[in-house]
Amino acid sequence: MRSWKVTRLGEPRDVLELLETERPEVKVGEVLIEVEASSLNFFDILLCQGKYQEKPPLPFTPGAEISGIICEVGGNSGLKVGQRVIATPPLPNGGLSKFVSVSEDSVYVIPDSMSASEAAGMFITYQTSYYALFYRAKLQKGEVLLIHAGAGGVGSAAIQLGKAIGAKVIATAGGREKVKVCKDLGADVVIDYTSEDFVSTVKKETNGRGADVIYDPVGGDVFDRSRKCIAFDGRILVIGFAGGRIPDAPVNHALVKNYSIVGVHWGLFARKYPEETRKIHDNIVNLYNEGAVRPLIYKEFPFENVPDALEVLADRKTYGKLIAIP
Repeated sequence: MRSWKVTRLGEPRDVLELLETERPEVKVGEVLIEVEASSLNFFDILLCQGKYQEKPPLPFTPGAEISGIICEVGGNSGLKVGQRVIATPPLPNGGLSKFVSVSEDSVYVIPDSMSASEAAGMFITYQTSYYALFYRAKLQKGEVLLIHAGAGGVGSAAIQLGKAIGAKVIATAGGREKVKVCKDLGADVVIDYTSEDFVSTVKKETNGRGADVIYDPVGGDVFDRSRKCIAFDGRILVIGFAGGRIPDAPVNHALVKNYSIVGVHWGLFARKYPEETRKIHDNIVNLYNEGAVRPLIYKEFPFENVPDALEVLADRKTYGKLIAIP
């Protein structure tokens, strides 16, 4: 079978090699999955560069989430051959491969109505956003939700989940194409941050009150300015730092305005509370079946073009998810 391997550290185009490898063996408690689609994430680039917090031994196969069909089970399994599933293969044997063998604990059944690309692009983004909005922020119907980078993977998921509960969703995006993407996803108001000031727009849309919940995967200046339009008793969700700079949080300001700065570490939550992760998955699938959520796919790439796809992703001009098809 074919697998992408990182054989040395550097830019993905320079260090990824498509190699013939042995089909993995299946142990008790594992299942073998024939991969139909693999999701590409920005941290795959960081892994290739050796800049991610997790540093697997060389050589390794990146790819944190896949969809596919179970073709073998390791005995005494509640899963069955032929089931369509999502899985999160752990490093060093990630999902950019034709077959993966993974623990049953990291496998989630999906409906036949869900395409392979949608399934591969759903797990991390929707799990993160669901956990952030409903577990950490306790978002309620009728509240105002400001989502930064709304056309991105987690941002696009957050827009749909916010609308599903009945929140008023204000999204920020960069450029006309991404603004349209957010509107098509259902955002009530979309702000082009390249030409508009989101602080003044949020205040105008809320009669000066501000947003009840702010979903921030950007950090840096975006976090700093978000503090100027958070409502009394509001919650700022710290999702990540795509902007590069990790901001400082002046806690006296949080005290005076009576808002909370809420960390969101879904990966640790998932490891500590796997049963809750399965509940979230079931809820997301139900929302999918109801038509309330639909994973946003930017483009599907042939398996041979994974380095090209990661180069496109690195330019940060995409929206939604990029998918590799073996």
